Amino acid sequence: MKRRKHGKENGADHLVPLSRQAVEILRELQPLTGRGAHVFPGVRHRDQPMSDNTLNAALDALGFDGKEHRAHGFRSSARTMLHERLNVAPEVIEAQLAHSVPDALGRAYNRTEFMDQRRQMMQTWADYLDKLRHGAQVIPFKAA
Repeated sequence: MKRRKHGKENGADHLVPLSRQAVEILRELQPLTGRGAHVFPGVRHRDQPMSDNTLNAALDALGFDGKEHRAHGFRSSARTMLHERLNVAPEVIEAQLAHSVPDALGRAYNRTEFMDQRRQMMQTWADYLDKLRHGAQVIPFKAA
């Protein structure tokens, strides 16, 4: 989430709509993770979330070095594909990523959350990832 610690602790909650696939995965994980404050708690401090370093170590173990991909790169990859491939409006994506409106007047007057659009976007994203996982759809070309 792109807020400083003070904003996270004192600002408005950032609601994150989840796809049905994400909810299903979380339900499957619950017997393993329990009912703690974090689905993926830190190894040393269970009251804090897992660190980026843990995710990056997992990527390293899978054979990705720091030059290929890092944990934070999933956000930028998703942002790019949502806009370019799935035609989601940038302001909806930015709201989901908790990015602030860039200008002072926008921050003062813009209270839009795009919750309905974000809900649809997350379901579309999950369905898209499922299609990628199961193999691309091949569109045959007509012979000339």
